[in-house]
Amino acid sequence: MATWAIGDLQGCYDVTARLLDTLRFDPAVDRLWFCGDLVNRGGQSLQTLRLVHSLREVSHVVLGNHDLSLLAVGARSPDEQRRVNPDLLAVVQAEDGPELLDWLRRQPLVHVDRALGWMMVHAGLAPKWTIALAERHAREVEARLRGEQYRKLLKHMYGDGPDWSPGLRGVERDRAIINVFTRMRYCSPRGRIAFEHKGAPGTQPAGLYPWYEVPGHAARELKIVCGHWSTLGLFIGHGVHAIDTGAVWGGRLTALQLDTEELRVVQVPGRDTPAPPPKPRKPARPPPPPTSG
Repeated sequence: MATWAIGDLQGCYDVTARLLDTLRFDPAVDRLWFCGDLVNRGGQSLQTLRLVHSLREVSHVVLGNHDLSLLAVGARSPDEQRRVNPDLLAVVQAEDGPELLDWLRRQPLVHVDRALGWMMVHAGLAPKWTIALAERHAREVEARLRGEQYRKLLKHMYGDGPDWSPGLRGVERDRAIINVFTRMRYCSPRGRIAFEHKGAPGTQPAGLYPWYEVPGHAARELKIVCGHWSTLGLFIGHGVHAIDTGAVWGGRLTALQLDTEELRVVQVPGRDTPAPPPKPRKPARPPPPPTSG
């Protein structure tokens, strides 16, 4: 029997099946943890989602930003849905699409197993969040996502602000919580997320830290497994095990065994597709010419 955490699938069905074969995964005795971003970019989102859904009795899933985007697409009108990418549209328009989306909408933002000694999130935690506080904030959003007003939450979840603050209320509070759990990479010591910086550590400006290295962050009694940050690659340190190794960009798909004291990592090749080149930054605007007089 083994419990495996698996990094971002991103709609790579063939790669996912190859990893499960390599693990010799047996649903009768083994268990899986999926770190979110099951869909998008890989071209096989429907097949991938069907596979994970078929394993729902023996697995745990946390929502990633791409999973939430799929749910938002599913909540739109048919005219709006036609403007999204074909990979996500295939899920929405599939005969079993409503069942898959309803199941996905009921997945958590955080999974904790204290007996096993692990916590799973997609992206990260705010500097001052303990494990218990993170669970509490996740439950807030999950309750609304599973409730009758979930379309309102999905409609208003987009945006880079506000920064997390305990005093936030309403849709701004929901958005801030979602951004921490599903979009965090770098942040300031006060918890401001630097959404625009996605490179490997060492490329960020002064004053920003990987979320797990922020000075003075809350003590956390569990090990954390997460995904989301493909340019970070396989990273183990500070009690964090980051396992998004860019399978959709031609990297590898990674599994980490959780129920052993030994470090056991299994990887298979990802898609045969190179990562896109970084987008050039826009040059700063030149200062206006001096005025006379």
